[in-house]
Amino acid sequence: MSAEDLEKYETEMELSLYREYRDIVSQFSYVVETERRFYLANAVDVQVRDGAGEVYFEVRMSDAWVWDMYRPARFVKNVRVITFKDVNVEELDKPELRLPEDGPFGG
Repeated sequence: MSAEDLEKYETEMELSLYREYRDIVSQFSYVVETERRFYLANAVDVQVRDGAGEVYFEVRMSDAWVWDMYRPARFVKNVRVITFKDVNVEELDKPELRLPEDGPFGG
């Protein structure tokens, strides 16, 4: 496999992952960003820990989706992440009603 073929494959995988994200993001309540991964989850618990003078974060998520194009199963029931860098958790805005874009009221 040439470098060009590998780059094309990775680009196609990334695009496929983005499309999957776009299709499922509305099913989740939180976006969680760690130093290594990006997650969507419906429940998040972040605990600051102190071990041997080092501060780290323990992040537990349930009903989650992992942004990782090399992972065969991106939906996971429970996730536990330990990280020494900051954790960013954002609550997603949930509109009360979403009308289909291709319907009579779509814009």
